Amino acid sequence: DDGVPEACEEHYSPLGPSDDVPSAPVSVAVALADKIDTLVWFWAIDEKPTGSKDPYALRRAALGILRLIHTNCVRISLQQLVEKHLWHVLSGLDGNYCSIVALTPVRLATDDDGEGWEGTEVRDYRHIRSPESLSDISLETHESGFVVLEQDLRGFDGFEANEFFERILLEFSQVDGLSDNLLSFFHDRLKVFLRDKGIRHDIIDACIAMPGNDDLTLLVKRAEALAATLATDDGENLLQGFKRANNILTQAEEKDGVEYSYGADVKFAEADAEKALFAALDAADAKIAPAMEAEDFSTAMTAMAALRGPIDAFFTDVQVNADSEILRRNRLNLLSRIRNICLGVADLTKIEG
Repeated sequence: DDGVPEACEEHYSPLGPSDDVPSAPVSVAVALADKIDTLVWFWAIDEKPTGSKDPYALRRAALGILRLIHTNCVRISLQQLVEKHLWHVLSGLDGNYCSIVALTPVRLATDDDGEGWEGTEVRDYRHIRSPESLSDISLETHESGFVVLEQDLRGFDGFEANEFFERILLEFSQVDGLSDNLLSFFHDRLKVFLRDKGIRHDIIDACIAMPGNDDLTLLVKRAEALAATLATDDGENLLQGFKRANNILTQAEEKDGVEYSYGADVKFAEADAEKALFAALDAADAKIAPAMEAEDFSTAMTAMAALRGPIDAFFTDVQVNADSEILRRNRLNLLSRIRNICLGVADLTKIEG
């Protein structure tokens, strides 16, 4: 009754698009582990699908992962999981690779001042066990949120230590490159998966551009909410208002050589539509920020879509490029608020049409 017999039976499920998806926790864990392990190993030896050729059924394995995650609402950082496994895989392929484990950014430094290594960021890992002569290297978390190398390296030859650090940075670069490429592969499979559910590829792109895009459950939830919003009149018209605001703002920033993001002030507002837009943006902000924090994308996007009316009225009644430079700058900063609020929900620049 511990779920192990079922996990043995469902180890390779789902085998195809119509196959049942396991739901028991042990079965889901084993099926995910098997498929992720398969993909990571093939990426590590540079055997990826090309064109229509996929002799090792890696696209099917990726689709299986997507279905397992989507059906069971699994919440994991896929990229973090892939990166950690890549280190183990690469260690098996080449004994010179380091074993890396943990979940915090790392900054390597050879002394207290960090001379020579200050600012070198290596993400997502806490402990580094060095190969051969550099035994164990301990890392300590600092208030900055980074971890700085505290090992006293004076007993080691300087060239040997530097060579070791350079190899770590090279290997982090390789792991990052492989994990980014594999995540893009998952995103491509996700577009096919969601297209069958009626969600356009540009909507998925708008969501992939946001933070947390390796949490596929979160990504699908955001894409579904955005698709539902853009299917309404308010959502479609808001998109046009956003694009108009973004175009005017982008052209002005290129022309003036400055970024209009320093905050508009309602005391410079003259027209009623202008004042109404200030109030609407304040109200939308108050709803969107907590909704996004709670991952309630439907509420956030409904609040965003409610801006459609005030934005339309603003463009109808107000001349952005006013003769007064003070009014012009303030109105451009107001457009920046529209852009920032919308881009905080999804990257609407990716939406076509």
